[in-house]
Amino acid sequence: MRSSTFLSLPAVAVLLLGAACQKNVVVTTPTDTPSAGTTGIISTPAPVAKNTTTPVPDGGVAQYDTTARPGWLEKRIQQITAEPPQNPAARIMRYRFEGQVVYYETLGCCDQFTSLYDQNGKLICHPEGGITGKGDGNSACRYFAKRRTEERLVWQDSR
Repeated sequence: MRSSTFLSLPAVAVLLLGAACQKNVVVTTPTDTPSAGTTGIISTPAPVAKNTTTPVPDGGVAQYDTTARPGWLEKRIQQITAEPPQNPAARIMRYRFEGQVVYYETLGCCDQFTSLYDQNGKLICHPEGGITGKGDGNSACRYFAKRRTEERLVWQDSR
């Protein structure tokens, strides 16, 4: 008959913990203040570069491009302002895309579609949004994000 040389699990834990623990250990972190002198760490100032993707000029006050705003667009803005404010705020941008002036409308949050209209107010497609975030899949907008130019903020809900 053989004798068992295995220890019970609690006995192994006690042995391992007893061997691994040391007494009178002092732990310091980099955020602790030194007892004398300085840490020698020089603080880096926050970056001063401005966000280059925000179409709103400095000062936080939106300056809208009202150049030749079509009547249908004025009506659409009135419809949006008649509804409760959305978060993030609804806005309309004007771009040049595929040789024509187009209007890009963002509404609210999450899975809502963005809308792209031609200069006569006809819906071209939904370039972004939906469950996938990639819009309605319409081929007319497949390259909208890459090929749009001449970005202008037409309107943004300030409520």
